Amino acid sequence: MIQFSNFEKKTKVIFKDKKLLQQAFIHRSYINENPSTNFSHNERLEFLGDAVLELIVTDFLYKKYPNYTEGELTSLRSALVNAVIISEVALKIGMNDYLLLSKGEAKDNGKARQYILANTYEAYIGAMYLDQGIKAVDKFVHQSLLPQTEEIVSKKLWRDAKSLVQEKAQEFVNFTPAYKVLSESGPDHDKHFMVGIFFGPNLIAEGKGKSKQEAEQKAAEAALKVKNWLD
Repeated sequence: MIQFSNFEKKTKVIFKDKKLLQQAFIHRSYINENPSTNFSHNERLEFLGDAVLELIVTDFLYKKYPNYTEGELTSLRSALVNAVIISEVALKIGMNDYLLLSKGEAKDNGKARQYILANTYEAYIGAMYLDQGIKAVDKFVHQSLLPQTEEIVSKKLWRDAKSLVQEKAQEFVNFTPAYKVLSESGPDHDKHFMVGIFFGPNLIAEGKGKSKQEAEQKAAEAALKVKNWLD
């Protein structure tokens, strides 16, 4: 089985229960392919970690932004605790190198891997909470995830770009934005879409993403910048 000593050195979190640490990285597909193993997959730890992470992020945002409304705090939390951001953080700290997956899942580096990494981050938090308590988890989340907050706030990424651009377009140019797929590429498990946002017949901006929805959001964000509607 995988040794986690290098990962522990990198994160500066040394687990008392090494089996608990390992379980955080075991995907269900690995257990299905290796039924004789004595380990369990990480879904229960993920369930726990998700709740612990939400509490820590909520507490942080509540204290950091005292003038934000409940709705604004909820949107900001959703922008911070989502699969894209969390998977990037998980990748940055090296979690991808320690995943235990089936041979099929191990070959897939597309959208599915992104969700697996995000879920593993949450499972790791669940495992750390059981092994070390809430203070250790709070420190880890403050070091690994919460630094992303400044960029999300400064770029206003916590606001839903599609809703905002629709509101601004109707206010300033009297158009309801329309989205059109300009191109798509890649195999089924790793598609890439290019979407254009149009005001009437005019192409305003383009966005790329691994789903049509993600590409539409990117196009909406780009349109807000083009039109200088972010403030």
